[in-house]
Amino acid sequence: MYIQLALDRYSIDEAIDLAKASEEFVDWIEVGTSLIKEYGMESVKRIKNAFPHKVIVADIKTIDNALYEFEMCFRAGADVATVMGVSPNATIKACVETAEKMGKKVMIDLLNTNDEQKEELLKYKQAIFCAHVSKDEQEMSGKSAINISHMYDWTGMLAVAGGINLESFDQFQEIKPDVVIIGSAITKAQNQRLAAEMFMKKINQWREKR
Repeated sequence: MYIQLALDRYSIDEAIDLAKASEEFVDWIEVGTSLIKEYGMESVKRIKNAFPHKVIVADIKTIDNALYEFEMCFRAGADVATVMGVSPNATIKACVETAEKMGKKVMIDLLNTNDEQKEELLKYKQAIFCAHVSKDEQEMSGKSAINISHMYDWTGMLAVAGGINLESFDQFQEIKPDVVIIGSAITKAQNQRLAAEMFMKKINQWREKR
């Protein structure tokens, strides 16, 4: 199980400082959507340069113009780029093919996908699937539970995201996702290193019980 640190709503320098504080206990570093929208591919380049040994996720949330956007992310240094699962089939197919061609990975965000769309996405066995509660749902409606139905049959890697903290973390003990995406529970903690370490300790405890 990997911990993915989500960096959003910061300057590039602030994002790098936050990642440095917790890098010992995180595996993947996400260049968040707002960071990319504000600073462009420079944010991906600088964070990859600062952490060349980490998997860098460009949360571009592509929904169209797949080839151009994915190539742009990968050339900037991203190891993984994201596409929305509600995108046209042609878009998702282009993202998957571009990632394979460039030796990278695609993460398919399942936000707002229905059961039929999820079933259609099953064919992309090489993808990482992200079960996601949106920022707006968290902030405006207080929703925090991640819908993990239909997750047991996914053939690719599974990631979970959306307001995850140490208390809600335990809900994933049974399904054991491959990637847990954590943002403010680490970045807004008084001690980011300690917060990240606490998540890693939880994961290690689960491993010991197996």
